[in-house]
Amino acid sequence: MKIKKIFRWLFILFLLGILVIWGSNQLVKQSAKGLLYTSASDVPPHKVALVLGTIKTLRSGYTNMFFVYRINAAAALYQAGKVRHFILSGDNHVEGYDEPSDMKAALMAKGVPASAITLDYAGFRTLDSIVRAKEVFGQNNLIVVSQPFHNERALFIARHHGIEAVGFNARTAAYRYGYKVYLREYLACVKAVLDVYVLKTQPKFLGPKVEI
Repeated sequence: MKIKKIFRWLFILFLLGILVIWGSNQLVKQSAKGLLYTSASDVPPHKVALVLGTIKTLRSGYTNMFFVYRINAAAALYQAGKVRHFILSGDNHVEGYDEPSDMKAALMAKGVPASAITLDYAGFRTLDSIVRAKEVFGQNNLIVVSQPFHNERALFIARHHGIEAVGFNARTAAYRYGYKVYLREYLACVKAVLDVYVLKTQPKFLGPKVEI
């Protein structure tokens, strides 16, 4: 009898978990509705675009196509005259791992001048990158550049921190190539909802303001 009760409660908890994951993902998606763009010509002009970081080269030694496509998208915005300056925000917590500098080198190779680039080395997670764009770099209105699923979560966070943001969607990598990223995103949306509504999470570091 006790075993049946245990399995019943486990089943209920399983269903609740599925409901929480589904509900969080739907909430995040709805927050970005009408704010995502796939063509640079359609994006409203902004002074600043925030490019969210990711690793350039995978542990396997292969090029990370999420990185390549984000850089291509950012360069397309600049070439279309839709943005004048970039904040490249990523992780740089250990020696030899420097997402912002890798993004800068890749963007400059596509013709974006160094004078149009500001690096944020404390973008340890999406929330940090979004909130620091406002609190450290003084941006309340910007374009976020990443893949669609990432942009949805970024705009959800931005909205709840008083930032008027739109997303420019970079091309997505094939599912077989980045399936771990896509699966992890389901849980990342749950964490984003908890951060906003329950934990009131703040960036790990803020620091002095930087004028752009």
